[in-house]
Amino acid sequence: MAIPNDLSLFNSTSSLYSATKTEPNTSLAPSAPHCPDWPPIPMTIVIPAIYSVICVLGTIANALAVCVLAHASASRRTVANTFMLNLCVSDLLFLLSLPLWAVYYSQGYSWPFGWVACKVCGALHNLNLYASIFFITCMSIDRYLAIVHPLRSQSARDPKRARLTCILVWVLACACSAPIFYLRNTYHLERLGVEACVIDYPDDTWYMTLVWMKMCLAFLLPLLVISCCYCAIGRHLLADTGLVRMQNVSHPNMPSFKSLESRDGCSRPDRPPTPCVSPSFSASRPLEGRGLERVLWTVAAVVVAFFLCWFPFHCVTFLDVLMSDGWLDGCGIDWTIHNLTPLTLCLGFSNSAINPVLYCFIGNHFRGRLGGLCKGLCVRMKVRGDDHSQKRGSFSTRLSSFSRKLSDLKDLAIVEPSGSA
Repeated sequence: MAIPNDLSLFNSTSSLYSATKTEPNTSLAPSAPHCPDWPPIPMTIVIPAIYSVICVLGTIANALAVCVLAHASASRRTVANTFMLNLCVSDLLFLLSLPLWAVYYSQGYSWPFGWVACKVCGALHNLNLYASIFFITCMSIDRYLAIVHPLRSQSARDPKRARLTCILVWVLACACSAPIFYLRNTYHLERLGVEACVIDYPDDTWYMTLVWMKMCLAFLLPLLVISCCYCAIGRHLLADTGLVRMQNVSHPNMPSFKSLESRDGCSRPDRPPTPCVSPSFSASRPLEGRGLERVLWTVAAVVVAFFLCWFPFHCVTFLDVLMSDGWLDGCGIDWTIHNLTPLTLCLGFSNSAINPVLYCFIGNHFRGRLGGLCKGLCVRMKVRGDDHSQKRGSFSTRLSSFSRKLSDLKDLAIVEPSGSA
């Protein structure tokens, strides 16, 4: 097994079989960097602080999102909401493990929670990485079907099928995370005197295979699918917008889609225009026409946020792969890999806290349901408080009545002897 170096301590995706296997005598101490002219970043202070902020904000936001989406009415349990709910659950599971990683960094890369927690927390990180992008890809495909093929996709865009798709996504994400769960373990570093939680790759083949699998399945392939979906959506929207303008120019007296909707009672979005459907059909549609663009922009914002958060981490990972194969070398590359890997990982983790915030600020329905949920909770608490006050008042009344009766009995007991005398 390769001798571990400081890279194996700097991040939660670290490995013992690292890129510096050509430098087996490198010092393990973080205070002795490979490039003296490039100052290291104090990870034991910076990383726990960032993790703490992400954990608190992300847990609160995702918990609220799960409550709102899980308590939605049957008419609101759409395909998009099903995918969003599972995405929030995935983020919430990972965020619950983030405090353990914060302690890991704050204690100088020492893992005090045992090898079981090491395996579970490492697996949750990889599970969230795969599940998040898989659910976002499903959401993008669903938007493509709803906008470009609104009529032909009705049978496919069914909430029951969406739930089956979510089950398949969870199974696939678990399968992709299984190798990391198997290889993740605690390893005692004698030079530092710590028990580190690292990935123990058996050889270079395992390392390269799993790294390329992560970059391809969790980034490149979803990027290709999502880009194709949104390019097709963009072309469809532009084409429909141009068609509407041509119709307005050639037929200025033609009624608008809003007027048609008010006449025949059909649900029809202003943009993009779609054929009129009967009220019974529109009632079964997972996506209402009036909220079409709002949901589209919500999903687009989630997609952009994901790639802005995870793209730097995959770039640094790719540099690590190139350095492992000897394609790159130098202090700049070495410093970038050692110091930016944990920071870009923090940026990736922040995506788990950003997603529900996007729902709150962009989705009007979400804000309305969140407000309704809070109002309902306040009403229940008020009613419960009133009931408690009534019970206390009733108990006080009964107690006062009992005291008066007891007092009357005492007075009667005193008066009766004197009367008999």
